Amino acid sequence: MESPFKANILKGKVALITGGGSGIGFEISTQFGKHGASVAIMGRRKQVVDSAAANLQSLGISAAGFEGDVRKWEDAKRVLESAFKHFGKIDILVNGAAGNFLVSPEDLSPNGFRTVLDIDAVGTFTMCHEALPYLKKGGLGQSLSGGGIILNISATLHYTAAWYQINVAAAKAAVDAIGRNLALEWGTDYDIRVNGIAPGPISGTPGMSKLVPEEINSKAKDSMPLYKLGEKWDIAMAALYLASDAGKYVNGTTLIVDGGLWLSRPRHLPKDEVKQVSRAVEKKSRNASAGVPSSKL
Repeated sequence: MESPFKANILKGKVALITGGGSGIGFEISTQFGKHGASVAIMGRRKQVVDSAAANLQSLGISAAGFEGDVRKWEDAKRVLESAFKHFGKIDILVNGAAGNFLVSPEDLSPNGFRTVLDIDAVGTFTMCHEALPYLKKGGLGQSLSGGGIILNISATLHYTAAWYQINVAAAKAAVDAIGRNLALEWGTDYDIRVNGIAPGPISGTPGMSKLVPEEINSKAKDSMPLYKLGEKWDIAMAALYLASDAGKYVNGTTLIVDGGLWLSRPRHLPKDEVKQVSRAVEKKSRNASAGVPSSKL
């Protein structure tokens, strides 16, 4: 689809995107680049980040790939330093690196639980912490007129509860809390806006194929308000809005982009039976009240 935003909406900006070499992260990288930003991609697999950077460059986008694991403090520090040296500044940090898998709580080891929290929650904080010198107002490469932007890719699993994803739900709850607290403190002290995006089921992503196999996906229409999967483009457009001046007064929020799925509940009655049941209940209620003496008041 054609973007509704001007092509220069991020002109002159530099974005570092963890997990930016594939899936939603790569679409955000692509759209940021198409809208004027230079893009640094961070990921654990060198071949993936190098290939992603080359693809972006083939589109005329200024891009570079940096191998690194968000769970490792030294990697976070090194990649940020390298990106700053390469581009001269860092204006936007997108924390998109994530880990997930389906598992029952009783089958999940504490180490498996910790692994997802380390990638999603600890990794997000680590990247934010190390990016502060580059993003704060008056920081490295920043002017005194304003600071940079942080976007955390979250989820909706923890808003209620989710089957077989206690690890991801706990991790994303922490990611949201990290975002809100940084929005308060760093927004106040350093003029950094911090927001999140909570995607729903997005087609063509590793997470979708891993967490929602075709057997489950085929039943999605029974509960999804918009009866369709989202696209990576939808998340990238949300990221563009929050990273640009269009979202300059948005801070400390998590934008849900899931077609209303998180609001869904199982349909207990077929639609054509609702009127019949409603009329029967109403008739029963009228009959019951007919035998009650009216009040003299």
